[in-house]
Amino acid sequence: MNAMEGELEAAIQKQGTAPVRRLSLDEGKLKNGLGQLVLTLVKLLHELLEKQAIRRMEGGSLSDEEIERLGTALMRQAEEIERLRLEFGLTEEDLNLDLGPLGRLL
Repeated sequence: MNAMEGELEAAIQKQGTAPVRRLSLDEGKLKNGLGQLVLTLVKLLHELLEKQAIRRMEGGSLSDEEIERLGTALMRQAEEIERLRLEFGLTEEDLNLDLGPLGRLL
């Protein structure tokens, strides 16, 4: 056995005596974390849709009826986002992820 094989064998034996660490996955935390991520993305898309709607209204490319329907749809969407946020027990701040040097998401 050469020196490298000896070191490898010693490392394997040493690893075998070390306590085994297991990843503790709490199903509730996983579901809430996934809910937070999905809801954050939905809220981001909602805000982008609102900005696009405002641009189209200001640009005059929407009829009065279209503006009314779009406003109603965006309002209902905002209400559903709020309902889901409360159901997951999240705050507004929970949906505003910190992107480090890029700043806050929303």
